[in-house]
Amino acid sequence: MKKRAVILAYCTMMSVAVLSGCGSARQAETSVETSAQETSAVADNTVVESETDTQAAEEAPMGPPPAVDTGVKKRDGSPVMDRFAFFAYQGDDALPHEFHNVEDGQKVYFTKDISPEGLVNIYEALGVDLDGKVAVKLSTGENGSNYLDPQLIKDLVQSVNGTIVECNTAYGGNRSETAMHKQLVKDHGFTDIAEVDILDEDGDMEIPVTGGTYLKEDYVGSNLENYDSMLVLSHFKGHPQGGFGGAIKNISIGLGSGARGKSNIHSGGKSTDTGSRSDDINAFQCSMAEAGSAVRDYFGEENMIYISVMNHLSVDCDCVENPTEPDMHDIGILASTDPVALDQACVDLVYSADDDNASMIYRMESRNGFMSLKHAEEIGLGARDYTLIDIDQ
Repeated sequence: MKKRAVILAYCTMMSVAVLSGCGSARQAETSVETSAQETSAVADNTVVESETDTQAAEEAPMGPPPAVDTGVKKRDGSPVMDRFAFFAYQGDDALPHEFHNVEDGQKVYFTKDISPEGLVNIYEALGVDLDGKVAVKLSTGENGSNYLDPQLIKDLVQSVNGTIVECNTAYGGNRSETAMHKQLVKDHGFTDIAEVDILDEDGDMEIPVTGGTYLKEDYVGSNLENYDSMLVLSHFKGHPQGGFGGAIKNISIGLGSGARGKSNIHSGGKSTDTGSRSDDINAFQCSMAEAGSAVRDYFGEENMIYISVMNHLSVDCDCVENPTEPDMHDIGILASTDPVALDQACVDLVYSADDDNASMIYRMESRNGFMSLKHAEEIGLGARDYTLIDIDQ
C-alpha cells in the first residue's frame, strides 16, 4: 500500500486540520534534507501493510498528529517540529526563496502599528474607495486558532460599511455546516461588529478560470454575486499544506464553497467530491493561484484591495484548531492593490526577521510555498516585484 493510503488513514481520524482533517496515526521517522539556499522536506511515513494495520490506524485515538523533528534548528538550538510533515514536498525541484523588493515595483504599504488605527491608516494610504456593497473577506477561524481579533478590525470594517463574508469548510469542525459556522462567528465576536454572510449558505456558483493549467472553473459561494467590491483582510501565517496563507489563499480556498470549491482546488481540478485532494502539492499551489485569478477577474482589478496582518505568526493556519504556538515576533500590517506583491512582501519580511524565523521558513520551503506566487505571476494575477513604502516614516 502506498504512502497515499497512510495520508488517507490520517485524514479519517481528526475532525479539524487541513482539508480532510488529519489526525494521529502511526508515523515513523521524517527525514529532512536542507541546503544553504533551500529546504526540501520529505516525510517517510510508515506504510500500512495490511487490512489489520489499516483498521488499527483508523481506530486510533483522535487528536493532532505527533510532531516530528525536522532536522532544522532554531537559533537557540532547539529543533523545529512539524505535526503535518506528511504534507512536505517530495520533488527535487523546490523553488528557492528570492527577495523581490525593488525600486519600481508594485506599491506595498507597511506599518508596524498593529492596532485599529494602524489598519485604518494603511487602508487610507492605498487611496482607493471601494464602491457599492463591500464584502470583507476574512477567516472566521476554528476554535483556539489565531483568527483576527474583531476589535482590531472593527473600525476598518465599519469605515467601509462592509459585510464580513466567509464560506463553509470541506472538513469536519465548527465551520463545515452553516448553522455551526454562524454560531462560531457569533462566539468569536464578529457579529458584534458587522453583518456576517456565509456565502455558500444557499449553494455555490461557477465562475470561469482564464488561462488555467489545472482549473477551468472555480466554485464560490452563490451570495458573492450580491457584492460590488471586496476588501481582502488576511491574517498572514503558515499553513500545513500550502506553506503559508495570505491574500491568495484567502480569495481562493477561502472563497471556495464547502460543497465543491475547496475540493476542486485541493484536487488540482480533478474532483469536486468533498474531501478530494491531490498528492501533487504543486497542483494545489497552482490551483490556488488560478482560483484567486478567477475571483479577481469576477470583481475586476479596480474593485479589490488587499490588507494582511502579520501577527500571531504560527506555522499553522486559522483552519487548524489549537495550532502550534507562534515562536516568531509580530511584524506589522501590509496593504496593496496587488495580492501577489503583498504575499511576496510578507514572505520577504519573514526572511528578513532572522532571529526567530526558522519555523516559518521551514514551513514555507518544505511545502514549496513559492510555487503559488510564481504561478500567480505567470497567469497575470499580479507581480512579485514590489516597493515597500513605510507609512510610519
